[in-house]
Amino acid sequence: MGEFNLGESDHDYRVPDGGVHGAIPRGIWFPTAMIVVEIVSPGDESWEKLPFYARHRVNEVLILDPREHTVRWFALGEGDYRPIDDSELVALGPSDLAEQIDWPSAE
Repeated sequence: MGEFNLGESDHDYRVPDGGVHGAIPRGIWFPTAMIVVEIVSPGDESWEKLPFYARHRVNEVLILDPREHTVRWFALGEGDYRPIDDSELVALGPSDLAEQIDWPSAE
């Protein structure tokens, strides 16, 4: 899992921290993804990217916050994202994933 260009061109794209694709990605621009992962960092725009991801029909979005030790998982439905307790794409949910992460210490 690594960064990739989600969008159509260098005029309108986002670079998530990771993702899961339905097929082997080819090229520079990926029009969508099954799951996008965003890791919150000071001054980033993780939450502001949600409308962009919805327009590009990303099925699910995970937002991980290392400072808060939280995982928030959202599924696309009727044009916007709703919080979910379990993924429809993988056998995992936000609570399960949060327990498996080796979070950085709060210093």
